[in-house]
Amino acid sequence: MSAELRVEGLRRGFGGAVVLDGIDLTVPAGGCVALLGPSGTGKSTVLRLVAGLDTPDAGRVTAGGRDLSGLAPERRGTALVGQRPRLFPHLSVLDNVAFPLAVAGRRRGAARAEAAGHLDLVGLGDLARRRPATLSGGQEQRVALARALAANPAVLLLDEPFSALDPGVRAEMHRLLADLRSAVSPTVLLVTHDRQEAAALADTVAVLLDGRIAQHDAVEALHTRPASLAVHRFLGGLVEVPGRVEDGAHVSALGRLVLPCPAPAGPGVLVVRQEAVGLVTAGDPAADATGAVGRVAPRGARSLVEVTTAAGTLAAEAGPGLAPPVGATVGLVLPVAQRWVVAQPAAG
Repeated sequence: MSAELRVEGLRRGFGGAVVLDGIDLTVPAGGCVALLGPSGTGKSTVLRLVAGLDTPDAGRVTAGGRDLSGLAPERRGTALVGQRPRLFPHLSVLDNVAFPLAVAGRRRGAARAEAAGHLDLVGLGDLARRRPATLSGGQEQRVALARALAANPAVLLLDEPFSALDPGVRAEMHRLLADLRSAVSPTVLLVTHDRQEAAALADTVAVLLDGRIAQHDAVEALHTRPASLAVHRFLGGLVEVPGRVEDGAHVSALGRLVLPCPAPAGPGVLVVRQEAVGLVTAGDPAADATGAVGRVAPRGARSLVEVTTAAGTLAAEAGPGLAPPVGATVGLVLPVAQRWVVAQPAAG
């Protein structure tokens, strides 16, 4: 079972401080939306309000058109999986998964039989008789997911459930969640501060900054067409060129750079993802900027190359063995299709 989740005008404050300031968000039935933001921005508070573990100061939550206001958590049709699995240590893996079914009134045999099916879904059918203390962290989270799905929720809420796992195990859990979505199509609202995790798991991503949804879009659009400099910077964007938009071009210290789509005339900052910026020789006629390499920072197999130009420090990524040395003069290509202008923030 899955249902459209709608959050409308959600507000919440603590001790006089506003944490959520009018959150509007829709998760389509069977869809997955990642709520992405830095620590302390209220992401988990959104999940608690949806789950009924906290009460909003204003706004409402609906699932499948049903207003959840005032309903107890167990009557909302939601299931929450957090960073800690919170399994019952005295119960077997099978009985942990069967627990919500037993609470719902199923006979023990029927509850266990259905729980066994959910354990098979998460690949742990052979561990049914084990106790939680004997499981690895990844196995515990698989059990927690199976238990959540056993409750047959209309909405599955995931509060950074994979953040404490090693990278390899985390990747396995990402694949598992993708498989579960294909098998049972739950509606999923995922909270994370990990940009890569949001990109890997969600259909769309909502960026939560300063208590508001700064932008809700597909992953590629967020990176290449950010709504603001705040979104661009939060998503790791490093290339910013202040200037003005005039007659379909961005005019700055780099000169006149044609834009791929219309932009409002006036002050604006040209942004391009550093991954899209090309490194060429200084004399290459394709170069849009020229400067000296000020820093080369390894990023695994690739390197981040910072170049001092007339428009300030710009960045590009170089492949394995292709980074120029510090002090070298290089050219930078800002591909036309990757150029985007956001509003120039007000001074002060």
